[in-house]
Amino acid sequence: MFLSNKVYWLRFIAGSFTLVPFLIIVGLYFQYDSSNSALQFVDRIWGIVVSGNLRVDYHIGLDGFSLLLCGMSSLLFFLSTLATWTSITTRIREFYIYLMIVEMSVHGVFLSGNLVLFYIFWEAMVSPMVLMVGIWGEDQRVKAAIKYLIFSFTGSVLMLAGILILYFKTGTIVIEELSTGLLPEIPKNIRLFIFFAFVLAFAIKVPLFPLHTWMPDVHSQAPTVGSVDLSGILLKIGLYGFVRLAIPLFPEEMLEYRELLGGLCIAGIIYGAVIAMAQENSKRVVAFSSLSHMSFCMLGILSFTEEGMAGGMLQMLNHGFTAGMLFFMLGMLHERIGNNDIAKAGGLSKLLPVFSVFFAIAIFSSLGVPGTNSFIGEFLIILGSIKANVVYGALAATGVVFAAGYLLLFAKRMIFGEPSKNLIEHHDLSLKEWIILIPTVAMIFWIGIYPKPFLKVLEPSVKVALNSASAKTIQDRTASSFKETDLNGKTVDNARKYISYRSLGEEPGRYEERLKGFQSKYALPGSIRKGKETTPEGDEEALK
Repeated sequence: MFLSNKVYWLRFIAGSFTLVPFLIIVGLYFQYDSSNSALQFVDRIWGIVVSGNLRVDYHIGLDGFSLLLCGMSSLLFFLSTLATWTSITTRIREFYIYLMIVEMSVHGVFLSGNLVLFYIFWEAMVSPMVLMVGIWGEDQRVKAAIKYLIFSFTGSVLMLAGILILYFKTGTIVIEELSTGLLPEIPKNIRLFIFFAFVLAFAIKVPLFPLHTWMPDVHSQAPTVGSVDLSGILLKIGLYGFVRLAIPLFPEEMLEYRELLGGLCIAGIIYGAVIAMAQENSKRVVAFSSLSHMSFCMLGILSFTEEGMAGGMLQMLNHGFTAGMLFFMLGMLHERIGNNDIAKAGGLSKLLPVFSVFFAIAIFSSLGVPGTNSFIGEFLIILGSIKANVVYGALAATGVVFAAGYLLLFAKRMIFGEPSKNLIEHHDLSLKEWIILIPTVAMIFWIGIYPKPFLKVLEPSVKVALNSASAKTIQDRTASSFKETDLNGKTVDNARKYISYRSLGEEPGRYEERLKGFQSKYALPGSIRKGKETTPEGDEEALK
């Protein structure tokens, strides 16, 4: 692939290199044991790098969360290679090389078992993405690429500083050991610095308001494949970082500052929806829509309820397929009319009727219409958010109303607007475009109608995340609480309960018990809760 300049050969190799990982993930899905919360399919090569006391192993593994994210991303990468057949016509070899590096890096982040590998793969995806935007993008591509580089570099430097301090204080870089071991006795100010270093690095990638300013410019200037990969895949690594690292490594800090982070999520939900209404560039509409949807996902995770956590994880998957489909279709329009101006792409129902049907499906999915994938995710997120904080849950629900406003307006202008002269001479969907859209539509309706297989795979990851941030686990991981004096006057350590992902995979306790001392004052009273998290007697305090 690196030596050939023949276009058909480059396309074949790129398609094969992206299809094979997807087929492997499908095979692993059927072998995955959803009753086991430990990392599965673990591969470890010891001592790849040894320097002094630092020992870096090649250590990868999958849980249910990373399995589904790898499956979603590998499918979108494969479909992206098909989309490049007509959208990328210059320097094709270089483009495919950069695309392969991005895919390798994304999967590396989802599979990493230690912080060094996580950081290497995290960094490896930045440069090729910058080059993809800067070389094959629109007129303002260089400015957008530089902005993306600056934001990404800032977050990476902060995370690297946090990783180094953690290593010097704990002596390990293995994520599972850091997630389940004794919490190091680090001074509060240093611990807060490490926590916020990770949080800022992840928040830039999500992105959370107000660190989102790079995203609309990059989306509007990136080539079609760049937008699909960025919105459908790369935004997920930020939320994955919160679930995989921030929550288990800093459970107490996450619970202390979740109200602040939740407020930023609410701002992102409403701000993204309102600003999307005023956009004339179709890609910027979907970009601000992504800000709103990713804030939704983060809010569900911050609820620390079973419904909210599962909904947030599932909605990440949903957004990948929905936003990916929208950007694929906007790219198809761009190939026909040469720009992303909404005013120049009206009348799709008359000029491109089949295209308009698929476009409407993508809009309904983004809107969260029952029967589509986003409905399941948003419903669970709102349910969990209301349990955790009634005010935030109610405000998040208003975001759905705003979404209906800007998405229906967007669909009206595109599908039922004045027929564009730019589209009169163009044909409807080609065979290649059918092949790209059918898998995404299938996933939209599969998850929307029968989400059980996906929620079942996510269940162990949800349990680990919830138990990682419970009051019992924090107490269990506090070194001072396990030191007692024996009959001879010697200090000994008691046996700890939570020592691995497997031990954290037990059924989570009631919400009030798990977050004892960390509940919001606006949490839904236990006396009116329904389901397994509420005892028959209810919450006596709430009743009083």
